[in-house]
Amino acid sequence: MRLTGTAALLAVWLVSASACSPSAPAPEAPAPAAPTSPAAATPPAPDVSKLPAGAYKLDPSHASLTFKVNHLGFAFYTAQFQDFRADLQLDPANPAAASVKAEIDVSSLLLPHPPEGFKDELLGPDWLGAAQTPKMTFVSTGINMTGPATADITGDLTLKGVTQPVTLHATFNGGYEGHPQDPNARIGFSAHGVLKRSAFGVSLGIPAPGSTMGVFDDVEIEIEAEFTGPALAGAAPPV
Repeated sequence: MRLTGTAALLAVWLVSASACSPSAPAPEAPAPAAPTSPAAATPPAPDVSKLPAGAYKLDPSHASLTFKVNHLGFAFYTAQFQDFRADLQLDPANPAAASVKAEIDVSSLLLPHPPEGFKDELLGPDWLGAAQTPKMTFVSTGINMTGPATADITGDLTLKGVTQPVTLHATFNGGYEGHPQDPNARIGFSAHGVLKRSAFGVSLGIPAPGSTMGVFDDVEIEIEAEFTGPALAGAAPPV
């Protein structure tokens, strides 16, 4: 649109004034909003509708029992027990009523590249006391469901003749009622927990207050376990 007369003069004056005046600072752009993470979706509970109730036994070829303890505040020393057994009584329709018993062979301790004599020291009376009490046991005393597929399993752990309560935080990963290649029901769990070794009379080497010089008191436990249960109805026995 063409400007004429007074409007044109006014337009020229405004343009000239703006060209001769110092430019006003551009308004500061608003800081970009921090990205927001989508709310973590709660995974659906595994389908247990076809799983049979009854006795389930640990499959040792699909299980691991690992523990780790802080060394000098520098790293976590990690080891495991190779020989352990567990029996589970489970009704998938009422998981809070389940019970589990486990037994660990203390002498099955497996260490990463142990120095000469180190394993014997750990199995000795100052540490695990394998000769005096060769078995470690866990017997559940209660199960508190914390989600569709998670639970806190409380129980009594006995080590070196001392029994103390321990809580394991467990996740049910799924299962099936069986199939032709594996005719028994199968279920799988992951679990973790923390215990104080001093509660079981294993106090050697715990750092003094305010120090990290030693092996810490907290022992972290990690468990992966599959259990086999009742046979699939009508399944042929394995050849």
